[in-house]
Amino acid sequence: MLLFGHRFIKSEKFYHVSDIDAIIQTPPASIIYLDFEEKNLDIIEYLSQNSIKFALKVQNVTELIYASALGAGYIHVEQKLAKTAQKIAENYLFDAKILVHIENEEEIEEMALLGIDGVVFTEAIVKIAS
Repeated sequence: MLLFGHRFIKSEKFYHVSDIDAIIQTPPASIIYLDFEEKNLDIIEYLSQNSIKFALKVQNVTELIYASALGAGYIHVEQKLAKTAQKIAENYLFDAKILVHIENEEEIEEMALLGIDGVVFTEAIVKIAS
């Protein structure tokens, strides 16, 4: 299981951007994080064309499928969608890892028992202003 932002374990950070200009302000080899929205398709295309790793936060199964098709390395889902998302990812052999945002360490066990690829604590997401 992947753990991002846990106090015991060193991990990569996700850099939440709202436009292409904000990407320049991130460290080299960063993982860019953004919400899946139609207005962000230009950013997603830019990331893909420049081979920049990225994570997409999705709200439903349709967006989950889009995120995989668009080449996201990580797909961030809410807990209520976690089990379904993981099953779909395994069924369709997604290259992306399914990640769930959690607040407490106690939630790690619950996500592990569901077979979720990884969890993200709030500390792992850095907001970048443009």
